Amino acid sequence: MNDKKKKPQKLRARLPRGFVDRSAADIRAVDEMTGKIREVYERYGFDPVETPLFEYTDALGKFLPDADRPNEGVFSLQDDDEQWMSARYDLTAPLARHVAENFNDIQLPYRTYRAGYVFRNEKPGPGRFRQFMQFDADTVGAAGVQADAEMCMMMADTMEALGIARGDYVIRVNNRKLLDGVLEIIGLGGDENIDRRLSVLRAMDKLDKFGIEGVRLLLGPGRKDESGDFTKGTGLDAPRVDRIVELLEATKDSPQATLDAISALAGGNATAEQGFNELDAIASLIIAAGYTDRIFIAPSVVRGLEYYTGPVFEAELTFAVTNEKGEKVVFGSVGGGGRYDGLVSRFMGQPVPATGFSIGVSRLMTALKNLGKLGMEEVIAPVVVCVMDRDTESLGKYQQFTQQLRHAGIRAEMYQGNKKNFGDQLKYADRRGSPLAIIQGGDERAQGVVQIKDLIEGKRLSGEIEDNVAWREARVAQVSVPEADLVAKVREMLAAQAEDRARVNRGA
Repeated sequence: MNDKKKKPQKLRARLPRGFVDRSAADIRAVDEMTGKIREVYERYGFDPVETPLFEYTDALGKFLPDADRPNEGVFSLQDDDEQWMSARYDLTAPLARHVAENFNDIQLPYRTYRAGYVFRNEKPGPGRFRQFMQFDADTVGAAGVQADAEMCMMMADTMEALGIARGDYVIRVNNRKLLDGVLEIIGLGGDENIDRRLSVLRAMDKLDKFGIEGVRLLLGPGRKDESGDFTKGTGLDAPRVDRIVELLEATKDSPQATLDAISALAGGNATAEQGFNELDAIASLIIAAGYTDRIFIAPSVVRGLEYYTGPVFEAELTFAVTNEKGEKVVFGSVGGGGRYDGLVSRFMGQPVPATGFSIGVSRLMTALKNLGKLGMEEVIAPVVVCVMDRDTESLGKYQQFTQQLRHAGIRAEMYQGNKKNFGDQLKYADRRGSPLAIIQGGDERAQGVVQIKDLIEGKRLSGEIEDNVAWREARVAQVSVPEADLVAKVREMLAAQAEDRARVNRGA
């Protein structure tokens, strides 16, 4: 009998599917981007609010998949009182709960913004994650479409604050009442046609992907793609398909021209006319504010969620990028939103108007990287204070130097590794990308001086200089200064390095 104990099996480190670890560069890029978005939202008078990651599942509402299977589409768990809770699916439904719960204590209109992660329990794939960040702004308690128009203007200002040039983006606006009214006109009104209406809206939403002829096929008999896969159509007859296509093709170069093109399509139906009138009011505000070169009335904007009740809008980037297949494609939507007057009302039993906009942070970050608009703010690696001696007095001195640099606003760290060899410490600093190393052995301490090694210049000298004359003429790569002058000399050497980088960037 073998009495040897089995070795405990080593745990395998593995990242859950659909989730990502974020690097320092990505975190800084997101912070840089969200900081610029926040500045615009604050300028418009919006204030931050934060809701928890979890909500009771019923608060997230009918917009989730089957309520009898709370884990379908969302991540859910049961509380100790057997109530189902779910990780938030978006940032809008939690806001609706927050407003309803605190309705008597908040000032209406309630203007807030929130940035945070949302979670989808869906099959992950390329560019499709189970956790991603959104950045929302909402106005609750304002019934007038001026609140919707302001959202569109704020999104335009946000794009430009992020460095996206005018002409590289558009904000497109439509109204669900116009769409619903046109569908009523062609005989798709009533509860009995809900599923068919949704199929038609989904087909219309494919305009950017498949073009007008592809949408015609999806509205009619169906469409076969290049691989031979067939998507069943909605089965509309030709006159009804023509009416919808006429609406989709009504987008013109100016808000007023677009409204003129769709006015005949809305006539005779109260719902469609109400949607048309709201778009007309939004167009007037856009024209008055001088945003007609950025914000367009576009009847093809659908927005998928069922809770939209009026104006809907999307921010789209119009420049081309190369996809994973090597094809040039238009980047497309980076955010959207609209009016959702019924969402807060579910909790209140009374009408509570609301409108909002959500930015997909990860997708927008990808776009900004393509444009070279992120990571421009330089992050300098910390200065490394080497540990030459490990007695208490010496360590105290090294810690003193480190704190002096930090208090002066300079990134710094005292070497914390186990390597006692000085060369290994310099290798660590080099791998860290550190600009300078601070060195003080026993002899320097006795003299009250400290050595500062320019690691950037030292690396250049070792690679480029081949003779003693060139070495003598080069910038000194290591200097000795009195302890009292440490901070001032470090600042001076970092400034010289920054000037060198600027000269290289200028092509000098």
